[in-house]
Amino acid sequence: MMLRKKNGLASVRGVCAVIFILFSFLWLYEFQADVLAVAQHVLSQGQTHYDRTIGAVLITAVLMLLQLCVYAVTRLSRRTHALTYLPSMLVLAVISDVPSDIDYHFSFGAWAWVIPVVLIAWGGVVWLAKHVMPFENDDKTPTGVFSRRMWINLLQMVIMMIVVTVVGNTNAVFHFTAHAETALLRNDAESATRVGIRSVETDECLSMLRIHALARQGQLAEQLFCYPLKGNSADMLPLKGSRSRLRLLPADSIWKAFGARPVYAMTTKFYLSALERDTVEHPMVADYVLCGLLIDRQLDDFAEALPRYYSMEEDSLPRHYREALSLRRLLRHHGSNIAADSVADNVYYNYYKQ
Repeated sequence: MMLRKKNGLASVRGVCAVIFILFSFLWLYEFQADVLAVAQHVLSQGQTHYDRTIGAVLITAVLMLLQLCVYAVTRLSRRTHALTYLPSMLVLAVISDVPSDIDYHFSFGAWAWVIPVVLIAWGGVVWLAKHVMPFENDDKTPTGVFSRRMWINLLQMVIMMIVVTVVGNTNAVFHFTAHAETALLRNDAESATRVGIRSVETDECLSMLRIHALARQGQLAEQLFCYPLKGNSADMLPLKGSRSRLRLLPADSIWKAFGARPVYAMTTKFYLSALERDTVEHPMVADYVLCGLLIDRQLDDFAEALPRYYSMEEDSLPRHYREALSLRRLLRHHGSNIAADSVADNVYYNYYKQ
């Protein structure tokens, strides 16, 4: 009978441990890695770098060690063993709740009082469980993987995991932006353009990163309007007057691609015009200027500027430039009251009529 009890407890402990380790590692490695990289970069003022593999393994190991310490003190077993994972789950929730504006300011916010309240409540439940545990009659119930004891512990683990996922920062745009920055940091522009490609959520920062990633691949004039965009041409670079900002990616990596760093605060338009005036011809500058005019819905200015950079043979023009010229001709011919259904498939019409 004693061996049966020990085997039952061992199976509960083993299954709970495996579930926690898998959940913690996958949560940190697959979902929170880029956000944690941003948080560590900001909090360390750029002095340290977060590695997704080392970080996930190290944090999971520390949290597992914390659980072992809690178990050694409380000795919770049987139906309440899963409660020994609550402090570890609480820590995981706290480090997952990275504020989207962490680069502006950081504080623990509600955690300053939530943590003590949760721990006090947990301590009360542990005290009650310790006093009830001797009266639990599990001698005649199954103790294997499909036992009632096992399912009660699994239910507690699932509830705690759900709470962690709900509490953690799941802001899609923040995650997309963090991933795009880490990808560009690795010089992986293709990965940066794939992130969030099926989502309609965006902001000025994500639009700026996508613009730069496409420009690095020479695809800005081919694919820019395949993405949702927010902002105007001033937001295409993290300069004066822009609502875009970089949290993780060094600004120098952007200026290096252009071949010149701004020496003082200037607007995007002034920076691009200075590059045209003072440096050799750069294809990225041309596409930034032209796409900026399209983003600002300045079709006439775009048509006037286009011959400075491209041959006017339409078959050789990039996709979006051909579409912009076609739309301009259509609007000039039919007027601004043209029926939407006649150009419903034109991405520019859909964008300009927002």
